[in-house]
Amino acid sequence: MPSIPVVSPSQSSAWDQRAERAGIALHTLMECAGRAAAAVLLREFAPASRQGVLVLAGTGHNGGDGWVMARALARLGVSVAVAPLTGEMAPLTAHVAALARAEGVREVAPDGPWPNVGIVVDAILGTGAKGAPRDAASALLDRAHELPVPVLAVDGPTGVDLETGVVHGVPRADLTVTFGGFRRGHLLARDEVGEVVVVDIGHPPADPGWPRLVTDTDAASWLPPLHASDHKGDRGRVVVIGGDVGMTGAARLAGRAAFAAGAGLVHVVAPEESVAAIRAADPDLQTLVHALGGPPSPELVELLQRADVLVLGPGLGRADDRAEFVLELLAMSRRAVLDADALVALQGRVDDLAMLARGRTVVLTPHAGEFRTLFPELSAQRETDPWGAAAEGACRAGVTLLLKGVPTVVAQEGRATLTLAAGNPGLATGGSGDVLSGILGAVLARDADGSRAAAVAGQSLGRAADLAARRVTARAMRPTDVITALPDLWREWSGRGRAGTTLEPPVLARLPAPRTV
Repeated sequence: MPSIPVVSPSQSSAWDQRAERAGIALHTLMECAGRAAAAVLLREFAPASRQGVLVLAGTGHNGGDGWVMARALARLGVSVAVAPLTGEMAPLTAHVAALARAEGVREVAPDGPWPNVGIVVDAILGTGAKGAPRDAASALLDRAHELPVPVLAVDGPTGVDLETGVVHGVPRADLTVTFGGFRRGHLLARDEVGEVVVVDIGHPPADPGWPRLVTDTDAASWLPPLHASDHKGDRGRVVVIGGDVGMTGAARLAGRAAFAAGAGLVHVVAPEESVAAIRAADPDLQTLVHALGGPPSPELVELLQRADVLVLGPGLGRADDRAEFVLELLAMSRRAVLDADALVALQGRVDDLAMLARGRTVVLTPHAGEFRTLFPELSAQRETDPWGAAAEGACRAGVTLLLKGVPTVVAQEGRATLTLAAGNPGLATGGSGDVLSGILGAVLARDADGSRAAAVAGQSLGRAADLAARRVTARAMRPTDVITALPDLWREWSGRGRAGTTLEPPVLARLPAPRTV
């Protein structure tokens, strides 16, 4: 399966220009775009299309795609009308509009009578639109939204900034059709764009340095395989340090998730009271009693020397001595996952972290608040450009950085940034990050490539959460439900290579709308 890029408007424009230089005219791209969008509409909304289609067409190239759609649908006998936005059209849009009119495509006034239809196409504003829609566009869209019918958006719903994800007004789409790759705004404004379908319109290959979306096919191929001859040491030795008194569950979740992700041996290092609870509840987890501060004991040093990966932070606590404890343990580890309280402990110590990360594989997994603690100067950028913020944070700390959010972004200096869109609001629950840390620890124990391991872990978490939501709903889902769903995910992924793709041209990728029930 080809790599699916995640592009900004400027990158999208540059891609079109590269196509022109390669001999692919913009008119050709527009014809392919409109016809592909029409094919998706008929496939996804067949009953609605038989009731008629209303295309709202802007004056730019997005509107041109809409006129091509209308012409393609009319040739198939679909009852279709175009409500064009008033104003001077771009030359190419005027050309395809003339072609549609010459073939008898019906035109209706934006403020005049409209026919009864079963679906609306929003082709008013596209990838390059900035700021709030102007009054005429906003009025046209508001009127269309009063119709009790589904909306298919071309490129994106009018009112969603496809670079920053900033939402103007009340845009909506039940399905968005976009071209060649995802736009950043599709992944930042998930509630507004609906399901997103990426179609191929003939662009040359995407720039390999652009961010890309991680698919199930990617993650399944990167997941370290098991072999008949494996023993427990081959499957990875994971050490989880955390679970302070009152937070034992965090370490337990990380340990259980590591086992569910394939680790061969999992130790949890925690204070005595916590270890007693862990031994009673999870006898498959090995334990070591140790304070979560102060100098490491010889037993802990020996354990870390044997470990393939250290998972540090779930339930670690925030006592004053945690920073030195974290740095000292990191210095003893070959590979490490730092999460939760371990990240908070390193506030103001990013330079120390960068020095210790040299020659080691270190993965940080901050959520928005932890990222702000580590990189306060990048906090504002994270809101609208998590790709740039994560890449800069990873560079400063010399680590792989998995920045949790919608979307989740994995960045590592010198590597293309990876984007994760799997998951649902059920993951916005205490303990989900601990499950991620455990999965990541298991994968990293067998694959020293931090970026790849982080992508596998993040995609695994999101997809297992989607499977769990089908069973218990996103509203009722708990972190233990996600762990329980992992075996179903591994079964599903094990057959991906043999089954091949379920997509048909021109569709390159589908991103379902998040489960909110």
